[in-house]
Amino acid sequence: MVEKFHEELKALKKDVIEMGQLAKEMLQKSAESLKNQDHELSAWVKSKKGTIAKMDSDIETESLRLIALYQPMAKDMRTIACCLKMNTYLTRIGRYGKDIAKVTDEMGNRPHFKKLVSIPHMSELVGKMIDDALAAFEKEDISLLKDFKDRDDTIDELRYSIFRECLTYMMEDQKVITPGIYYIMVARYLERCGDHACKIAEKIHYMVTGEHVEIDPSENK
Repeated sequence: MVEKFHEELKALKKDVIEMGQLAKEMLQKSAESLKNQDHELSAWVKSKKGTIAKMDSDIETESLRLIALYQPMAKDMRTIACCLKMNTYLTRIGRYGKDIAKVTDEMGNRPHFKKLVSIPHMSELVGKMIDDALAAFEKEDISLLKDFKDRDDTIDELRYSIFRECLTYMMEDQKVITPGIYYIMVARYLERCGDHACKIAEKIHYMVTGEHVEIDPSENK
């Protein structure tokens, strides 16, 4: 019975990792679609909305089934709780990817200015945080999370830098007001995904150690 439970728990973790990889891919490809004005790519991102929603539902159902059937304790219970929380945050990351893909379509073929400011770089940093969080979850290696606070601070700084830079350009040239507003929105979406990566890291730390940590205090304000 115990061996069967751990096999099923391992399968659940694998499902969460696959969901995380899809959420990250949606986010990264949506940013790429915006950069290249690739409407086929934005359509692909939006088409994954149902897939990630089904993953969300299936993981929740399986998590609750394992709790009811096996009544796990200690680290096993923390692992299932971590899966449930990650499920929520990963769904939100996927949704932000869909929202950025919608921005691509709403922008149409308007020319970009300032090479999308720092949005491509910001997207890469957030994607790396998600990758490292998923690796830490799979390997149960919290050393991969040790600099998340600094990385989150960098993403926050980029968001405000993009806001100030866009505002400056918008004041100088009214033709860039529309893309400038979209850039500010996208920067906010990416900043929120960074926050979700931090919350995932907090849950992984608790799963592994049994101790609560707070990586992004601003998230609770």
